Amino acid sequence: MTKRHQAKHKIDRRMGQNVWGRPKSPVNRREYGPGQHGQRRKGKLSDYGVQLRAKQKLRGYYGNITERQFRGIYEEAIQMKGDSGAHLIALLERRLDATVYRAKLVPTIFGAASPSAHVTEDAFERIVKVMIDGIRDAGPLDAVYLDLHGAMVSEHFDDGEGEILRRVRQVIGDRLPLVVSLDLHANVTPDMVHRADALIAYRTYPHVDMADTGRAAARHLALLLREGQHFEKAFRQLPFLIPLSWQCTSDFPTKGIYQELAAMENAAVPTLSFCPGFPAADFADCGPSVFACGRTQRDAQAAVDRLARLIESHERDFDGRIYAPDEGVQLAMQLSRTAQKPIIIADTQDNPGAGGDSDTTGMLRALVRNNATRAAIGAIYDPASAKAAHDAGVGATVTLALGGKSGIPGDAPFEATFRIEKLSDGKFVAPGPYFGGRDMDMGPSAALRIGDISVVVSSHKAQLADQAMFRYVGIEPTEQAILVNKSSVHFRADFEPIAEKLLICAAPGAMPADPALLPWTKLRSGVRLKPNGPAFTSLHPSKPHSTAIG
Repeated sequence: MTKRHQAKHKIDRRMGQNVWGRPKSPVNRREYGPGQHGQRRKGKLSDYGVQLRAKQKLRGYYGNITERQFRGIYEEAIQMKGDSGAHLIALLERRLDATVYRAKLVPTIFGAASPSAHVTEDAFERIVKVMIDGIRDAGPLDAVYLDLHGAMVSEHFDDGEGEILRRVRQVIGDRLPLVVSLDLHANVTPDMVHRADALIAYRTYPHVDMADTGRAAARHLALLLREGQHFEKAFRQLPFLIPLSWQCTSDFPTKGIYQELAAMENAAVPTLSFCPGFPAADFADCGPSVFACGRTQRDAQAAVDRLARLIESHERDFDGRIYAPDEGVQLAMQLSRTAQKPIIIADTQDNPGAGGDSDTTGMLRALVRNNATRAAIGAIYDPASAKAAHDAGVGATVTLALGGKSGIPGDAPFEATFRIEKLSDGKFVAPGPYFGGRDMDMGPSAALRIGDISVVVSSHKAQLADQAMFRYVGIEPTEQAILVNKSSVHFRADFEPIAEKLLICAAPGAMPADPALLPWTKLRSGVRLKPNGPAFTSLHPSKPHSTAIG
């Protein structure tokens, strides 16, 4: 951080303004500068004085930068096209980011896995030990930042992230700033809110703002370090579960909710988040939540309550049409007769990004049964079938028991003869918005054909969220009439621009599109299992949390 040469209260007095909004600022009592004695001596500022005051305020707020530094930033801003004032603030914010990033970073550990069942006790304890030991051994720290998902349930802790934060606080104490970024699907708990100085969540699904969220966390850390004081916190859990398919932030109502959320953030409420949650974690705190940091408790609670009321007013809008496999394929075939672009079907219940194995065959059976043409489906995870295709070679025909090996009720391997169209080692780049240029490795893969239907078969699993996941085995997605993607929402970032229409189908899979169909046992009593759906009744009733946490 840049060094501040004057105490905050002196800067406030000199400027005659409460620059940082501190409740104990001297100008709250004496709104006049040093050397002046009372309001009668203050007088009216000239236009020049108003402009000078504004410049001094900016210089102080953005790290007490020098006049020379400020002039250089100003000259850069006025040379840019558009609103010079907006460009000036953007450049100052960027400089503030750079100030934070120049701090010495002490990494501990990074780990990730595809969503699945409970995190094992062994994995949790080994990973968290490395993290805690790294923090303890780092020496004197100014702050701690954690990048967590927020919906972890382990074999021995229902609130995995809450336990991590508890252990971190044991090491760093209660005063050191601790800021956490979260996935939009976080199931936020009261313990998480209590132990962190701020929780800041993604605002997009498909998740394309992960870096932006990290920057927001860095800015808030800078604010905490600059002001040397903690903010008040508020938190509220909402009374119904939101299905994954209707959490998409490019659609109504979620798009408008996040637009309103962004407009509500201000100097009094610097962070405000809404997490729709991951509606498949069987513990008391599963579900959507709203949380904020404010300069006063009243500010934080008012923002949380206002946003929560907006979300609850849209409860019925978080539910939509989901088609059975044959119904969805038949509609897609009908629409494709006049469509200029592909009709895209989300095979949502077999989404490997939500715990599915990406190997069920319900949608493939529906395509074959209805004689779909110019259709493609992917990616079916089946290493044995991929190996058989590689052994046979391009142009050969093979009889396979494809997919269906994960034991999902109502599903089974699809036994048929396929022609091998193309083989791949599974290595390629996924340049779309979701994967963002990531190097992919799907393992030995093949494009198989049955009738006029192409099938992507892979040896590693990942949700089909990038057009390159068809192209790497020679299937051009823009030339298909129907595409079936094993994904719920993330595919939309790259596929929505090429789609005539999107449909959601519920073939057999591990992750029900309707959360009311899950066998809940621990959810807090009274939570509706889907929008306007039945309420869960617990043997051990608990109350929803609407909490003010200082």
